[in-house]
Amino acid sequence: MKEESDINLTRRLLVKTLMAGAAATMLPLSQAYGAASAIDWAAFFQKRFQELTPQEIGRLIIRLEAKYKKTYGRDIKVKTTPPIDNVEFAYALNLSKCIGCRRCVYSCAQENNLSRKPHQIHYIRVLRFQSGPIDFEKAQHYYDPREVPETGYFYVPVQCQHCRKAPCVKVCPIKATWTEKDGTVVVDYDWCIGCRYCMAACPYKGRNFNWAEPQIPPEEINPNTHYLGNRPRMKNVVEKCTFCVHRSREGRYPACVEACPVGARKFGNLLDINSEVRQIIETKRVFRLKEDLNTDPRFFYFFHS
Repeated sequence: MKEESDINLTRRLLVKTLMAGAAATMLPLSQAYGAASAIDWAAFFQKRFQELTPQEIGRLIIRLEAKYKKTYGRDIKVKTTPPIDNVEFAYALNLSKCIGCRRCVYSCAQENNLSRKPHQIHYIRVLRFQSGPIDFEKAQHYYDPREVPETGYFYVPVQCQHCRKAPCVKVCPIKATWTEKDGTVVVDYDWCIGCRYCMAACPYKGRNFNWAEPQIPPEEINPNTHYLGNRPRMKNVVEKCTFCVHRSREGRYPACVEACPVGARKFGNLLDINSEVRQIIETKRVFRLKEDLNTDPRFFYFFHS
């Protein structure tokens, strides 16, 4: 009860601050009312997704789908598919096979409705290294060869690691981000306040901030979305990879896995002893990035022909 009352108090203070700001700038009364009417009050007073009843979720989805229809002129389905029982998702990436083509990067952007303008957002970064030890201080974030793979180089794709001890989750002041039962770290974009504490806490640069209203051509919108995943986002929120929650919870691979032309990416249920990803972890010499930070990622790397 104390936590809920604190949230309500914070929101009341926010409204009071906004009204005080309008008064301080000497806005005409008509403009002040206009600004207030432009606010999506249903979204503003919405409870956390985890606290919503099935009936409230139903009304929320109807409102969002109508909003997206008006914005993009297309029918966009917003699902709320829950985690699958006895499933903990994990990822394994074969660095011996990765050719640095970045097809994963662009398939992810298309699948997850990432902003094209005013700046492109990508969940996946492919780092290029010269042959030898992995030294992130010398990694190249931008490269443009005529052909890949290049002799004398190897590539390390990096994205959200979906950590068991996710530092981004720990620092969120309003609990707008959390870890689901299937191991997916998600964000409730209607609750994110854009403070970017999570971005500062993430050692993998796995989160992105929308500095401006995201722009996606309507014909390029993926209409198959999830509330906690690839539904169209808004300005001033932080977004991230969700292992394509709209696909993975229906038994499909994330888009980046399907797009990889050499089969370097593996994805599956860590709790299933017969799954490919579990077999890789148990039989290969896997490693995880920045293990010394004790984040316990669910993203594993290995070298193998």
